[in-house]
Amino acid sequence: MKYIDVHCHLQFPEYDADREEVIARAQREEIGIINVGTDIPMSVKAIEIAENHKDIYATAAIHPNHTKEKFDLSALAELAKHPKVVAIGECGLDYFRSLPEDFERQEEVFIQHIELANKVNKPLMLHIRNAKSNDGGDNLNAYKDALKILKEYSKVRANFHFFTGTQENLDEIIGMNGMVSFNGVVTFARSYDAVLKSAPIDRIMSETDAPYLAPIPNRGKRNEPLFIKDISHTIASIRGEMVDKILPQLVDNARKMFAI
Repeated sequence: MKYIDVHCHLQFPEYDADREEVIARAQREEIGIINVGTDIPMSVKAIEIAENHKDIYATAAIHPNHTKEKFDLSALAELAKHPKVVAIGECGLDYFRSLPEDFERQEEVFIQHIELANKVNKPLMLHIRNAKSNDGGDNLNAYKDALKILKEYSKVRANFHFFTGTQENLDEIIGMNGMVSFNGVVTFARSYDAVLKSAPIDRIMSETDAPYLAPIPNRGKRNEPLFIKDISHTIASIRGEMVDKILPQLVDNARKMFAI
């Protein structure tokens, strides 16, 4: 592997017409992929793709925005045992697209995921998103709540996918031996530069979150793992480090985090 995309969704319908071509483009560039589950059916599909391709792995979980739906926890537990499932996620707390009355259920399901991760000894792939407005202060701070829950329940490492937290959040994550990953937004928004620069080089990872948030020069198009090249090079540029240093470090970080 020369590059690594630790968070994408190739099982989504956006790729139904050309999934194998998308995968082939990534593999020609030696890009490793972690395909992230968002509910039981999408986790199953992620695993099926991983089973059939070298250097593609999967995760299994119920996305926080799906926690109001009924799901079979025992089915999720079986998926979690699969050898190509390298993490439990994406799970966590999403206050952005949820109402306060949903938060308790999200927390309950988040804890179930943490306990499952502890049981199978696999890391967590987290989706943590604050509320639209800061008017609620700490009452709407998903990072604050997630970190509190992790400290109480988690025995495994966690990656905060699409990290949008503060320096204080980052420091707390680093103190818990956690990781943060950055996607294509870093190619066109400058609001994440400071935390990206300050993060220890062994605690950052690269992701696309495909099919969403394609980086420059493909912004506005469907995203795909091939574009991790642009994201990885931008990470190096923002940090003021040589590409030849960053690329192997990003891959090594993912190998250690997800045992791949």
